[in-house]
Amino acid sequence: MTTGVRRRMGVEERRQQLIGVALDLFSRRSPDEVSIDEIASAAGISRPLVYHYFPGKLSLYEAALKRASEDLAGRFAEPQEGPLGARLLRVMRRYFDFVEGHGPGFSALMRGGPAVGSSTTNALIDSVRQSAYEQILSHLGVSEAPARMELLVRSWISLAESTALIWLDGRRIPRAELELQLVHDFAALAAVSAAYDTEMAALLNRMVKDEPADGPFAELVGRLMSLAP
Repeated sequence: MTTGVRRRMGVEERRQQLIGVALDLFSRRSPDEVSIDEIASAAGISRPLVYHYFPGKLSLYEAALKRASEDLAGRFAEPQEGPLGARLLRVMRRYFDFVEGHGPGFSALMRGGPAVGSSTTNALIDSVRQSAYEQILSHLGVSEAPARMELLVRSWISLAESTALIWLDGRRIPRAELELQLVHDFAALAAVSAAYDTEMAALLNRMVKDEPADGPFAELVGRLMSLAP
């Protein structure tokens, strides 16, 4: 019978392992319910050794949050090819992949977890929102958004966050329906803004001009028309 030999990890490798273990635990339970002892046990090391790499739970939480925020921000990256509606729908599917896979951690982050009030935590959340904002602007072909367009995009990002949080609390609406609804919400918000602003009207025209008959925006128009008497 042979016994395995535990390989000694380097400092950075061990840190990354602990971050991965913490993220896995945070994805299943709220971070404030996960103890350092649990993280140490899952990593196969002692509690004092965790503190050797991270001075406390807050610093480990922030490191895990940084990795998760980079992952979440990357969900908004999408090749700028094809109709906008289809692009946004793919973004929403990847966004909800993250939300579903990191439910308790995502909820704790947005509602205030163990690092609430931390400037690092707040900065990471803001960086995700800013990255999402810039990605959406790139899809709209805009580098500097006028006031109403900025309001539209930032409001939509906030709507996606709140929708995801509500969905996590019971998941009473099919996920795929919410993903499509959020794409429709974007178009609806753009349409309302277009009624007040010529630049937004031009944007709306560009959005729908190349939309195929089976695309998300065209489907929205069909749903709205079915409500008319």
